[in-house]
Amino acid sequence: MVVPALVMFVVFGVVPLVGVLVLSFTQWDGLGAIRPAGVANWRVVLGDPGLPHAVGVTFAVMGLSWAVQTPVSLLIGTFLAGRQRYRGLLAVLYFVPLLLSSAAIAITYKALLDPNFGLGAGLKIGFLTQDWLGRGGLALGVVIFVVSWQFIPFHSLIYQGGVRQIPTSMYEAAAIDGAGRVRQFFSITVPQLKYTIITSSTLMAVGSLTFFDLIFVLTAGGPGDATRVLALDMYKRGFQANLMGPASVIAVLLVLLGLALALLLRRLGGSTTASQQEGA
Repeated sequence: MVVPALVMFVVFGVVPLVGVLVLSFTQWDGLGAIRPAGVANWRVVLGDPGLPHAVGVTFAVMGLSWAVQTPVSLLIGTFLAGRQRYRGLLAVLYFVPLLLSSAAIAITYKALLDPNFGLGAGLKIGFLTQDWLGRGGLALGVVIFVVSWQFIPFHSLIYQGGVRQIPTSMYEAAAIDGAGRVRQFFSITVPQLKYTIITSSTLMAVGSLTFFDLIFVLTAGGPGDATRVLALDMYKRGFQANLMGPASVIAVLLVLLGLALALLLRRLGGSTTASQQEGA
């Protein structure tokens, strides 16, 4: 029964990864012959002064989007875990952003935030008429907001499922002891969702390493390099500068970072089996 899944993983996971690793030691423009380059590509990429900046922007997007998404998703997921009928309708409405294309979302927000013809100019709201995408700090903030807006529904769904797995008897016992809803949330809901939070955080961290289409359409990495994340840097090197070797180096670095983050978060969270035994 494991063979089909193993074959799919090898064909679409291991083989492309090995191919990219091999390509990182070659010189190729995407069309001509592939020539060995040794470790020259690694020296060029690792010695590029723009690489630390791209790594910093990537981690900034990762950390700030996590700080926004986690509490909002947790609250929405807990709210939607109720059994009232209207919450089902709200769950559908909250899930809509996740169904939209990232490129379409970026185009929409780019139009809405246009200082001359956007929402602020139309409604005569001075705060919204700023040059949101033309200033580094504001552009980074817009990216984090749009990313959070798109992916909060997904993580809310994860937390909704987690909350529904918590035994109602725990809340009933807490209510008998006089604990209000706020106390129940911090004393029961949050501790019981520890491993759900770890899972959600892992998906956020690893997923943030692959943000490309939304940032590419929204800011193209600008202004300057203010929003140039590693995935966008890889695209610019590979498909705009036709340097597939250095682009493959960045791809390998992204894989290594993703693995390191996933292992770190798993280690911080402990064993899932242990959590299941505790809750049994």
